[in-house]
Amino acid sequence: MRGAVEVGGVSAALIRSGVWRSVGPGRLPGIERALRRWGQSMAALGAIAAIRFPDRAGVIDEQGRLTYRELDRWVAGIAAGLRAEYGIVAGGKVAVLCRNHRYFLAATLAASRLGADVLFVNTEFARPQLAAVLDKHRPDLLVHDEEFAVDFDVPRVVAWSDGESGLDALAAPDAPEPPPPDRPGHITILTSGTTGTPKAAPRAPTALGLAGLTVTALQRFGLRAGEPMVICPPLFHGLGLLNSMLALFLGSPLVLTRRYDATAVLAAVAANRAGSVIAVPVMLQRMLDIPADEVAQHDLTSLRSVVSGASALPPTLAGQFIARFGPVLCDAYGSSEIGIATIASSADLLEAPGTVGRPCLGSSIRILDPDNRPLPAGRTGRIFAGGGLVFGGYSDGTSKVVVDGRMSTGDLGHLDTTGRLFVDGREDDMIVSGGENVYPAEVEHCLLAHPAVEDAAAVGVPDEQFGQRLIAYVVLRTPTPAIADDLIDHVRRNLARFKAPREIVVVDSLPRTATGKVLKRDLPQP
Repeated sequence: MRGAVEVGGVSAALIRSGVWRSVGPGRLPGIERALRRWGQSMAALGAIAAIRFPDRAGVIDEQGRLTYRELDRWVAGIAAGLRAEYGIVAGGKVAVLCRNHRYFLAATLAASRLGADVLFVNTEFARPQLAAVLDKHRPDLLVHDEEFAVDFDVPRVVAWSDGESGLDALAAPDAPEPPPPDRPGHITILTSGTTGTPKAAPRAPTALGLAGLTVTALQRFGLRAGEPMVICPPLFHGLGLLNSMLALFLGSPLVLTRRYDATAVLAAVAANRAGSVIAVPVMLQRMLDIPADEVAQHDLTSLRSVVSGASALPPTLAGQFIARFGPVLCDAYGSSEIGIATIASSADLLEAPGTVGRPCLGSSIRILDPDNRPLPAGRTGRIFAGGGLVFGGYSDGTSKVVVDGRMSTGDLGHLDTTGRLFVDGREDDMIVSGGENVYPAEVEHCLLAHPAVEDAAAVGVPDEQFGQRLIAYVVLRTPTPAIADDLIDHVRRNLARFKAPREIVVVDSLPRTATGKVLKRDLPQP
């Protein structure tokens, strides 16, 4: 019934958001030409945005503003330069190693315009990781920020620079448009690699998948066409990338900064009258850490939604954020492989703490047992997701398990009787201690509810008596003597006794990826 209600509300959501108003009869021929030329690609999104919103700001970054028309003309010039100087054509490969700014977007759109594939490279990679990625994928060109000094044997051009950008120099003014590519360019996201070497996940989202995500975002985020979107997570990650595509579709100016600063984000919302902020949980915590009197200095009345994703949103953090900033918080659950599968509204987060919400329009969730049989509400099993955003497999030819058209997320979880999804932990994180299943995520959330704990991670280690035991690593808000026993007792009071960690290790900080996921393999050895 809920799915039928959401489908019935599609037109209302599109009208309410203002999307229809920008698609007038005079623009339809240009939109049709763009779709014929570039198909379902980033290039088409950028070109159509310029047709629909030519004089509206498209990108706002540390260098100022670019309208969608200016962005489109600049991208066309860069595409011509890439083809003329570096021979980039359909089927070629361009690697992008950039922070969040106009050049990241321009390089991506220009390569897509040529039908080239784009490989997004993590800016947090150490030199050996970067060398391994470039050696494995062999791009025809690397576009990189000047700060990432590289001397690898690959053609390269500098994007963001303290001097003249190589992309600016490359852009050919009034250059003739390159011929239409004979195939659309694909985008490849590298997985976070929290448990091993990152894998390349090529993506070619279907129109239906993007439409389902868009409508769900309009309905649950309350987005409006044309309202600026502040994107904080890296654009090379699925959360940042998908929302940048959503912004292009909505004609929403992308507000970008190269480095995250919580106070600067609030200032950007006020200065640009932003309607939405995209962030990861650790960024939300930094916003909460800002004193209330400083928050009050910024006019946040334009803010409709703050979208969290990329890593688990602790229930305590969600509740505290909503209490401080109002019912604007949403949580998006997904991965590089499945896209965004479910979305939880503030109402969901308050009514069912810990939920990641219900499936997006066009997506579906199943909870399966070890024999691939569906489990009823309340029973924990493997989470499988289906929909138009699910990828087709890794670049090395491997893939995740697929059952009845739905792909394993690698997580364990359960559904409640209303269809809300809860993630109980990673399949490879669950431990069996004394014959009992223990999910570290549940213990982490419990520890984070303690007033002395700022951050927490729990892992299983071998134990001769119990098979495995749980160790918790915690970051304290202030130094507190004899805290370990207090925290263990706190878990015992709130969860089953067998879920209490056997040991508490106090650390200064937890190792995290650029999108906030804890690198458990880098935690101190017990």
